[in-house]
Amino acid sequence: MKSIGYFLLCAGFIAAAYATALDVERVNWSLFGISALAAIVGVVLLKRHARALAQSDEVLENNRAELRGSIDNVVRDLQEIVSNGGLHGAELRERIDEKLRPDLTRFADARESMVHLFGMQTYADIMSHFAAGERYINRVWSSSADGYDAEAETYLHKAAEQFADAQRQLSDAAS
Repeated sequence: MKSIGYFLLCAGFIAAAYATALDVERVNWSLFGISALAAIVGVVLLKRHARALAQSDEVLENNRAELRGSIDNVVRDLQEIVSNGGLHGAELRERIDEKLRPDLTRFADARESMVHLFGMQTYADIMSHFAAGERYINRVWSSSADGYDAEAETYLHKAAEQFADAQRQLSDAAS
């Protein structure tokens, strides 16, 4: 179905472009309409395929494990960074990039499965805390790069709170 969808999408766009390029003065609207319809059918087929894939049991279970593992790692690593209060400047930025970024990316990549697993409201609640924590981490990184170590320390604690709340909500939803 995916291949047919891509074929219809590409063929529809190419045929529509061809229909508009045949004559400078007039457009062959019937050919253009059929071409546009083929492209739309291709998009619909691709969307249905993507939805079916996203809702498959295997993908949902893999993403459930990714969500829990990545948020647990973020909370653990962030707590380690907070408790090791002597990190500043380049050392702090390197630790963030090395320890937190991969797990933040893993969580973000798997986040859409939360809607199928727990519902839209739970997704919104968890992602609200996750997004705030991620913004705080970015602020820590920027503050550290600009030499504002006190601000970095403040927002490091705020990020830890947000990610702990996201972890708690994810655990509650999963049980």
